[in-house]
Amino acid sequence: MKSRGISLFMGLFILLLVSSCATVPKESLGPGDLRLTGVEFPEFGGIRKNLKYLVNIKFETDGRPEIPRACIYWGTDGPYCLSVMDVNYGTQIARIDVPIPPRETIYRFRAFVYYVRDGKNVRSNMTETTVTVIP
Repeated sequence: MKSRGISLFMGLFILLLVSSCATVPKESLGPGDLRLTGVEFPEFGGIRKNLKYLVNIKFETDGRPEIPRACIYWGTDGPYCLSVMDVNYGTQIARIDVPIPPRETIYRFRAFVYYVRDGKNVRSNMTETTVTVIP
């Protein structure tokens, strides 16, 4: 019985150690780099099919790179690339106007952006959220 308790304790300790490694901060950004940190639909009453909504794409950056367009996936559909309407470097939010598709009610919404670094268009990492669409 004692060895079973020790084995359980060691298993929990190893699990805790492995999960703590997953929370280690990501590597720092180089000059002109950009990394997406999240995406959100700031609508409080839910979003409805066949309408357009502003979407906030959160990022961190070293500098102020130009962000000309964002690309999105609705589930497996996409990418659909859209012009970025507004970039606020103070809050590190890029805003895009996104049309909501008419088909399903729950989507895995994914986004990435293109930004300019050293005169070249560079693709960022992808961020995602789950979106519930009201019929």
